[in-house]
Amino acid sequence: MSVAVLTIAGSDSSGGAGIQADIKTFSALGVYATSVVTALTAQNTIGVQGVHEVAAEFVAQQIKSVCTDIEIKATKLGMLANADIVAQVCKSVDEFSLSPLVLDPVMVAQSGDRLLSAAAVDSIKAELIPRATIITPNLHEAAVLLDCSMPKVLADPQNSVRQLLALGCSAVLLKGGHAHDTDSATSPNSQTPHKELQKGSQKGRGSQDNDTKKEVTDYLATATGITLYNKDWVPTTNTHGSGCTLAAAITAYLARGLELKPAVAAANKFIDQAIKQADLLKVNRHGQGNGPVHHCHSIWN
Repeated sequence: MSVAVLTIAGSDSSGGAGIQADIKTFSALGVYATSVVTALTAQNTIGVQGVHEVAAEFVAQQIKSVCTDIEIKATKLGMLANADIVAQVCKSVDEFSLSPLVLDPVMVAQSGDRLLSAAAVDSIKAELIPRATIITPNLHEAAVLLDCSMPKVLADPQNSVRQLLALGCSAVLLKGGHAHDTDSATSPNSQTPHKELQKGSQKGRGSQDNDTKKEVTDYLATATGITLYNKDWVPTTNTHGSGCTLAAAITAYLARGLELKPAVAAANKFIDQAIKQADLLKVNRHGQGNGPVHHCHSIWN
């Protein structure tokens, strides 16, 4: 019998993020994708031009339709749009025992457009995060969840990831990919007894040949400690959907039976290659904005 997974997220009409990114990632990693749409977006690689939120009751109906017919082995949560949807998702998580539960707290698009209402942030912190197996915030989202600035998160990322873990989830993967977005960002401290190193880089479109080699560090915190995942930063504009894709990959590997740390390590390798090979797609006509990562890099010729 096929391994089935569920994504509950928003639709990206350009196909690079959200539901579309999740389905592509699930398929590339050999699991059967089911989906529940929380919002429709009119967007492309340049930005979000419009958002239409789905009624919370219909989100719950979609979840019920899937879960009463298909055995779900793991669930990924993405854009939840508003507090009513968050509340309905919490009820459904409990009703259908949706676990493991991977929460990507989508708040801001790669273009900078806001994708989550302010009222929903408190609901996610109080109700949804304690139900999660793992949350995967980037630095901007971590700052929102901790009610501080991104430079403060970067000043002591290991303390920041511990504070996120204290919100009640079983694990936190703090993603460091935005550390080089601003000159004001402080370099993360890379000292730890648990270090897993990934090397190799390839410049993407929009990169510069004289870029100084930089590293990106992700921090995985669990009750047993903090693990660091280091890799070379790829100076590319083609990162649209990278957060969705990483969380979807973790979900797929958990559904396939991997333990949390091996699942995170495998997902990190998957997104690393998806970013490095994104230039092969060339889908945005004028080369503007943030191009999508290559979700299907492992299966396309």
